Amino acid sequence: MSELYTKLKEYRARENMKQGELAELVGVRRETIIRLEKGQYNPSLKLAMDIAKVFGVSVEDIFSFSDENE
Repeated sequence: MSELYTKLKEYRARENMKQGELAELVGVRRETIIRLEKGQYNPSLKLAMDIAKVFGVSVEDIFSFSDENE
């Protein structure tokens, strides 16, 4: 089973952006951002792309998956 790894919190910190601010920019609830940062929620492709666009990076810069077997 793949596990989600995210650098979302790091990117937010670089921009001094609050979870609620990011949530508003990408059209989701703050709780969604919290769950993304904890690796408890796999974003849709659209959401991942919208978040990456906010920070001016690629989706792969923020999100990655790793298999337990690796």
